[in-house]
Amino acid sequence: MRNILIVGIGTGNPEHLTVQAINALNAAAVLFIPTKGEAKAQLAEIRRDIVSRHVTRRDNRVVEFEVPVRQIAGRSYSQSVDEWHAAIAATYERLLLEVLEEGETGAFLVWGDPMLYDSTIRIIERVRALETVQFDYSVIPGITSIQALAASHRIPLNLVGKPVEITTGRRLSESFPQKSETAVVMLDGEQAFMKIEDPDARIYWGAYLGTEQEIIISGRLADVKEDILKTRAAARAQHGWIMDIYLLQKGADFEE
Repeated sequence: MRNILIVGIGTGNPEHLTVQAINALNAAAVLFIPTKGEAKAQLAEIRRDIVSRHVTRRDNRVVEFEVPVRQIAGRSYSQSVDEWHAAIAATYERLLLEVLEEGETGAFLVWGDPMLYDSTIRIIERVRALETVQFDYSVIPGITSIQALAASHRIPLNLVGKPVEITTGRRLSESFPQKSETAVVMLDGEQAFMKIEDPDARIYWGAYLGTEQEIIISGRLADVKEDILKTRAAARAQHGWIMDIYLLQKGADFEE
């Protein structure tokens, strides 16, 4: 039986790895590192750095593989994601059959945390459903971009006794500020915060969290949103890619 470890590696800082994650990487005979093209070469390089720093096992093999590109033309969002996941599952299936031998353990290094807006677990389940390769798997949690954002801004994530909603840019208008006083927004390619007009809203924004390029901006949304928009565009043009996240909040502790 082959064994798979899905290992959360944090948001770019090699020191984000937990002891459990380090032990998991050292238990693996094969370490799988995804590559996503020249524009996102830094993401693969950070994974290589993590392996170099934390993996002391000398008989392992590092296998790099190209992640299929998501096709969006002429497709709905759900359709494009479903097809993309199927393509990645086919890649994983090939890797397990061709690279990982019976009885060996392989580890996928997953950005952030595998349980939060990441589909590695779903894709691994797709591979298992194909029934072409027998394996079991375990999941090792990692530091999330949400934790890194709050730490960099030195803020608690929640108001006292109040809930936090985690959503996407596509769904933000459904929740903040009318339903949720605190909303963490991920996967926002359209900068949905620009459409929020609430004068009391505050924003805590961060990009490249955990890396040397980290940028954070905070303040009253109406005062800083244009600055965030310009900073984000400039950073994306400079690096060729961007990963950002933000927290929107209104109200105060102990306020009914």
